[in-house]
Amino acid sequence: MELRHLQHFIAVAEDQHFTRAAERLMVSQSGLSASIRALERELRAPLFVRTTRRVTLTEAGRALLAEAERILAQVRSAHEAVAAVQGVLRGTLALGTEQCIAGVHVARLLAAFRRRHPDVEIRLRQAGSGALAEEVAAGRLDLAFAYRTQADSDQLRSVALTSEPMTVLCHPSHRLAAAGAALAPDDLAGEVFVDFHPDWGPRRTTDAAFAAAGLRRTVALEVNDVHSLLDLVDENLGIAVVPRHFRHKRPSLTAVPLKGTGEAEYETVALLPPERATSPAARTLVTLLETGGLAPPQDGPQAS
Repeated sequence: MELRHLQHFIAVAEDQHFTRAAERLMVSQSGLSASIRALERELRAPLFVRTTRRVTLTEAGRALLAEAERILAQVRSAHEAVAAVQGVLRGTLALGTEQCIAGVHVARLLAAFRRRHPDVEIRLRQAGSGALAEEVAAGRLDLAFAYRTQADSDQLRSVALTSEPMTVLCHPSHRLAAAGAALAPDDLAGEVFVDFHPDWGPRRTTDAAFAAAGLRRTVALEVNDVHSLLDLVDENLGIAVVPRHFRHKRPSLTAVPLKGTGEAEYETVALLPPERATSPAARTLVTLLETGGLAPPQDGPQAS
C-alpha cells in the first residue's frame, strides 16, 4: 500500500467526485481512478459507490478513511519531528477551537506562536467540542481547545485549562433579574431557553446540570454563535445558561449565579492525541501556553 494511494483515496472521499479530486491533486482523472482501483484490489473490497453525479463511501471505505487519515497524520508528524531535531520547526499546525473558549486567548496565542515559528503554516477550524474531539482522535487536527467531553483514552488526552461555574443571563426587565441571590435549576422551570447546538460545550454543561437535578427543559431558540445568543436574550426572547465569562460580552444583560449544579461546571481543556502521536508543533504550542502567561484572567473578556 503506497502513501499516494491513501492520499488519493482521502481526496476522493472529501470531494465525493473524481474530477474535482483530480484537479485538487493536480493529477489526471485516469491516473486517480487507477490509483483507487489499485487500492481496492489490494484490500479486496470496493471503497466507493460510483454514480454519474457523485461517489460515496462504502462501509469498507468508511472503515479505511479513519485509518488512512491517522496514517498520513503520523507520517506528517514523523517529517516534522525530524525537522525539529534539526532545530527547525516547520510543517502545519492544524488547530480546532470552540467559540469563546475560556482559559486561553486563541488569537494571542497563535500570534505569539507565529512570531517564534514563522515556517509553520497555521490552520484553524471552529466547531463544537464533540466534533473537535473526533477530529483530534482521527488525526485531522493536531490539537483542539474544547469543553472536556470525555475521559482520556488511547486516542485522546487532555491538558486542563480552566473551569468556571455557569451563570444565568437574562434581560434586566425579566423576573429573574430581581432574584437577588443565586438561582437553582428548579427556579428556571417553565422558562424559554436560548442555547447552542447540542455539540457545544456550554450546552452539554447545562444539559448535564438539569439532568443531575432531574429536570427537563426545552431549548426553543437554538443558535450556533455567541453573539446571536446574546442578541436574543437582549431582546428578552428567552434566558440563557452560559459560562460565567460570557457576562462580560454584554454588560447590559443581568447575570445571576446558578447554584446546585454539582460537578457540572464548564471545564475547558486542550485535547491532544497520545504523547507518541503529538506533533512537535502542537507540543510547542501547549508549552507556550503553559509557560508564556498568555491566557487572560478567568473572569476577564475572552476574545477567542
